[in-house]
Amino acid sequence: MGNMKIREIKCENYTWVDIYNPQEEDLNEISQKYNLDYLLIKDSLEHGHLPKMEKLLKYDFFILRAYTASEKEKISTVGELSNKIAFFLSENHFITIHRASFNFLENITQCNETVYDLLIGILNKMVQSFDTPSQWHSKAIDEVEKIIFLKDHSRVSLEDLYFQKSETRISKKLLLLTENVLNQINVPEENKTAFQDIKDRIVNLILVYDEVLEDANNLMNTYMSVTAQKSNNVMKLLTIFSAFFLPLTFIVGVYGMNFRYMPEIEWRYGYWVVLAFMAIICIGIFLWFKKKKIM
Repeated sequence: MGNMKIREIKCENYTWVDIYNPQEEDLNEISQKYNLDYLLIKDSLEHGHLPKMEKLLKYDFFILRAYTASEKEKISTVGELSNKIAFFLSENHFITIHRASFNFLENITQCNETVYDLLIGILNKMVQSFDTPSQWHSKAIDEVEKIIFLKDHSRVSLEDLYFQKSETRISKKLLLLTENVLNQINVPEENKTAFQDIKDRIVNLILVYDEVLEDANNLMNTYMSVTAQKSNNVMKLLTIFSAFFLPLTFIVGVYGMNFRYMPEIEWRYGYWVVLAFMAIICIGIFLWFKKKKIM
């Protein structure tokens, strides 16, 4: 069956079947062998599929995603940031289908007491996969904030800030959808405490990612404002220089004309008079700028 690998662990009260890397041509065989809906199996292999849940008569079907991207990757889509696992859950059978490799699945070699203990263990690992990335993003945003407010704007990368914002937004979206799916899963009374712990962790992660996302938006707006202010300061400086040199250039232009009869040219002290007049103009402009608090 191509590259597909099937691992079965038969326990006292249930059987767990883990199907890794199934191909398109394997779907019919999986559907017939385990009595699963063909379209749901196809859903489980669709690239970028978001978390969802469907309740059927024989089993519950749901898809969840775990964070699998590395810290240095630049992410802009759900498929790049995470990989999914499809679950088919009933009282006596538990089937997981996934194309990506997950260490926490491969490390499960012994039976849990019930199928719900196994489910909660896997869900806990999937939610935990968002913990470390939340620290990456918080640290990265803090670094950008420090750079911006220390006025070292040349080190700020809008591209990096955009991808931090993008990854945070996608992570928050996945956590919200995951929370919605978990709220639809019913577990026995003895598993409710552990299951509630997972829900609480998701809520905490959503709050963390929400804060990072808000900080990223604020920093992007701050950076754009600071950049605009910097451009305005440059334009202000150029305008001040222009205000000084425009009248001086006019005077120089007038006396640079090659007319034969220009009475001031014959003056003995004409050169010094014009220089003094130009100095007076500069002083007058300077005092006017000071009065208007432009300088």
